[in-house]
Parts: sequence; C-alpha cells; structure tokens
Amino acid sequence: MEFKSRNCWQVYGSEEHRSAMDRIAGEYVNFLSACKTERETIEWARSRAVLHGFSEDLEGDKFFKIHKGKSIILAWRGKKPLSGGLRLFGAHADTPRLDLKQRPLYEECRVSLAKTHYYGGIRKHQWLARPLALHGTIVKTDGSAINICIGEKESDPVFTVADLLPHLAYKQIEKKLSEAFEAEKLNVILGHIPLAGNSITKESEGNEKNGQHVKKGVLQMLNQKFGIIEEDLYSAELQAVPAGPARFVGLDEGLIGGFGHDDRACVFTGLMAFLEKGSTECTRVAIFWDKEEIGSEGSSGAKSLFLEYTLEDILEAWAPKTRLRTVFANSRAISGDVHAAMDPDYQEVHEKLNASLLGHGPVFCKFTGHRGKVGANDAHAEYIGWLRSILNREGIPWQMAETGRVDLGGGGTIAKFLAIYGMDVIDFGPGVLSMHSPFEIVSKADIYATYLAYSRFFNAREKIHEHQES
Repeated sequence: MEFKSRNCWQVYGSEEHRSAMDRIAGEYVNFLSACKTERETIEWARSRAVLHGFSEDLEGDKFFKIHKGKSIILAWRGKKPLSGGLRLFGAHADTPRLDLKQRPLYEECRVSLAKTHYYGGIRKHQWLARPLALHGTIVKTDGSAINICIGEKESDPVFTVADLLPHLAYKQIEKKLSEAFEAEKLNVILGHIPLAGNSITKESEGNEKNGQHVKKGVLQMLNQKFGIIEEDLYSAELQAVPAGPARFVGLDEGLIGGFGHDDRACVFTGLMAFLEKGSTECTRVAIFWDKEEIGSEGSSGAKSLFLEYTLEDILEAWAPKTRLRTVFANSRAISGDVHAAMDPDYQEVHEKLNASLLGHGPVFCKFTGHRGKVGANDAHAEYIGWLRSILNREGIPWQMAETGRVDLGGGGTIAKFLAIYGMDVIDFGPGVLSMHSPFEIVSKADIYATYLAYSRFFNAREKIHEHQES
C-alpha cells in the first residue's frame, strides 16, 4: 500500500544490467569530458544523428536542423498522423561557467590576465585556485571561425583564478559569502613571460603605451598559434571551464564526477533513447536549447521561436493539412533536466518526504519555480498517471521531489516554455550533488535508469489504461 522509492543498484543487480550500465557510464564519461560548451555539445549531437541516418533534407523521415551552432532539433517521422501529437524531449546544452569579456586582456603585477563575466548561477569561490581550460570560438572579419581548446591535453598548459592567501584574508572571512568574493576579481591568469625584446624599465613600468610587456607576450603567442589580433576577441565566445576529464568517484566507482551534468546528463541519455530503434508509431522530436541557465533568453534559447518555426517546416513537408496548434495540443513532452538530490551534509535544506536520493532513479519534478510556485510549470495529474504507468510496467525505479524546502529557494527549467503550447510536460531527470559547481556528482545507476526511462517514453502506448498497473 505504501510507496517507497527503489534502489537502482538492487533493481539492476544482474550481470546483464551491470554490464550495460558500465558501458553507458563509460560512454557518458567520454562525452562529458569532450563536450564542455553548448557548441561542442550540439556538434556531438549532430554527428551522432548523422551516423543514425539523419539529414537536413525534409524529403526523408529523419531530419535535423541546427540554429546558430547552439541549438538543435531532431525529428523522426512516425506511422501515426502528426495531428495525433509528438513525443517531444527537450533539454539544455549550456552550463554555468566563466565567460571571457569582449575586451578581456590586461596586465597587472607582471602577470597577464583575462577579465570574465560569469554565466548562470555559480558560487564564485568554487572557481578559485583550480585548473581551468579555455574553450570557444573566435570569428575574424573575413568570416572564418577558429575553434579554441587549450588545457585539456596533458601536454597543454592550464589557466586559473588566483585565491587570496589565508594569512591576508582576515577581513574577507568576516564578510557574508555573497560579498566576500567579487565578480570583477574572477580574472583568469594567462601568462607571465614578457614579450622577447621588451625590457621592463622604471620608465615603462605603469606606462600604458610602453608597458604591458607580458600582455604583449600573450598576444604574440595567440597571433602565432591562431593568427589573431586583439581586436578579433571582440567577435569571440571564449569560456573558462574546469580542465580535465570526468572521473568515476568512490572506491566502488558508483558515482561520476565532472563538469556539466546539468544538463548534459539529460542531453546524453535523451539522445541515446531518441536514436535507438523501437516503436515508430508517434513522431519523435528532440530539441536541445542554449541559454537555459540565464532564463532561456535569446535566439538560441527556449523562449525563441526556433521550435515553432522548424515544426512549421516539418508540417509543410510531412503533413501540410495539419495545424501546428493541433500537433502541440496533442503532444506529450519531457523536459529533461537534473534535480537537486539530497546532500548528506545539508539535509536540512530539503523536506525529506519530498526529496530525492542518489541511486533511486530519475526524479519527477511536478513544478519548479520559486516561492508559491511562481514561474513554474505545474504538471497535470492525468499526465503523471500515464508516465507512472509506463515506468511501473517496465519496472524502472523513479522518484518525485521538490527543489528544496518551501521558501528556501527554487529554480526554473524549459518546461514552462513548452507548456505554453498546451502540451503535457513535466521535468524528469537524474539527481545531482554539488549542482552548478565545477565538479558535479551523479550516480552511475541513475544515468542508466534515466536512459531506460526516456527510451520507454518514446516507445510507450498512448492510452493510460491499456494495462493494470503493477
């Protein structure tokens, strides 16, 4: 009679399941290590789609379209009319990080640095005194694009943001955490050697015109390596991200630590489920957006009309007599996004009856938003019942939880931007510890269970009561 969430390690204890779990976890670690920006993630999705027969040609049944290099939509035509709706999966490809400012380079105390503007909700102190890599794109005036990735190979140098030594931090530690670490001091160290042939003298020291020898040395290296000048940085998108690969965590290697589980865990598992062979009764759509971490703004975020415009093109090619609003109204969607799992050391910020545990399967979040559910999608009971029926029939562990105690905080996802079209949608994804940090943690078992859950969503029957729930 009572409901208790189930431990995935016990449910998936067979050799067959553990072997599949280890294989998927290994692929996920490689993906997470290679894809640290939204552009890299979208390119990975594109390459996977092409391998599975998708193209930009609407004449076929497998179609994809990329927008601005930062968002992608994929559609796999089903047997049923599009008027019956879509099975739609959405997630986001961006992650909190440090963006280099448009004029970033400067020199102080004979060190060359880059000014940054943090992106998304970070805790500033977590980005200090750790190895960082530079990823991104520089576009020159002739339109050519140069992709940058420095700090990931063992032979590469890395970068860092210096921290204040404890001997001089007495005033800092007395401040509130929100005031102790200033955004304008999150400056990335780039270099230290002066440009060859430039001697540092008392006359040139501090002279803007004659000084800046270390900065000039950095500029010379950038010019030699990439053929760029300082002005080219005005049309660049460069991100400082944690350097190095994702890793298995713990003696038993049951956890995965790395940068960007939020939300690449859902991109990875969602695309795997989307691309696998199975029922093609309903047309499948997967869309991965940018800008979720800053409110889904801009032309590549979920507030844009990219989804709407692309579906109009698809309808014109596949079902010209069908209205888009009819498709939306009959669609069922999952907003794939991670959830805040209960932290062993900070259990007090959760309300335990409505909190999730690592290793107990993906988490339904009926509503997000802030105090009083402001800014939330609130999923309908009928839709939750249908999803429960799918997972229970297949024996897939799942949980349902809120984002912490009422009045302590909250958050948002892309779900509300799908809900405005009238479709059923709910947030559903694995739990995460240390969310938005440079080293987030997920359960290997949850990644596996999330993939299975998304797969069943794409293949499930339409009617809720076609079977008896277990």
